[in-house]
Amino acid sequence: MTEFQRIGIVGRPGSESVKASTRRLAGLLRELQKDAAIEANYADEVKDIGLPTKTIHELGEWADLVIVVGGDGTLLGAAREICAFEVPILGINRGRLGFLTDIMPDDMERHVKAVLAGQYVKEDRFLLQASIERDGKEIAAGTAMNDVVLHPGQAIRMISFELSIDEQFVYSQRSDGLIVSTPTGSTAYALSAGGPIMHPKLDALVLVPMFPHALSSRPLVVAGDAQVCIKIGEDNTLEPMLSCDAQTSVQTRLGDMVCIKKLPHRLHLLHPTSHNYYAICRNKLGWGKKLVD
Repeated sequence: MTEFQRIGIVGRPGSESVKASTRRLAGLLRELQKDAAIEANYADEVKDIGLPTKTIHELGEWADLVIVVGGDGTLLGAAREICAFEVPILGINRGRLGFLTDIMPDDMERHVKAVLAGQYVKEDRFLLQASIERDGKEIAAGTAMNDVVLHPGQAIRMISFELSIDEQFVYSQRSDGLIVSTPTGSTAYALSAGGPIMHPKLDALVLVPMFPHALSSRPLVVAGDAQVCIKIGEDNTLEPMLSCDAQTSVQTRLGDMVCIKKLPHRLHLLHPTSHNYYAICRNKLGWGKKLVD
């Protein structure tokens, strides 16, 4: 497996625990004689570590590996920017859940050393690209690693829309919205809305209605390369929002067409060799453990 020499560091701003782990990580990289640089938007918080700064895109062009110190949300943001450069990402967990950032701070030095020496498990995760078309023209676009969500915004009202998949009409619906999720995102918002958990290796999407008016509306799993189109109903009394990973949002207008499909680039996510997806689910979701060892 690949050994890494040029390491980019991305951190979550505003966290003392993230700063502490970043300083430890910088010291480890110096000890291992690795070239390191820190993402510019985070660099002011850890000026004392003396690393050169680069924008997130410059890190994508320069680094062999990007290490994210923070929570899953920090990694999602980095992944959307780094994905096009095909640079692998490793996550140090300084958040809550840690489905993606699965190296705990107490084990950081041991696992990072092993990964940098080429001992790791690599997973390829796909992302989604979403666009909003108005009068036949694209007026906004975004990417998501977890999910693309159509929702009413701050108002508590149902919205109407029509769903098509691969240019075939599926249904019209009145609900609080629709979640279009990757397997990565199936343990996030889609899960809380009643969607299934999908193993990350699956090449599939899940469409999860949010509080649909018809009780027969259920989550729908489709092929990963399907093109999902949502037409915003003309009879809505509000203009719904479209959100990517709950981090970027755009307001739609009545009659807009939202198109969602797989991004051409894949994210290369690295884990320690001890990585076990089902163990993570047990720990994070409170599943029962083995009755007999």
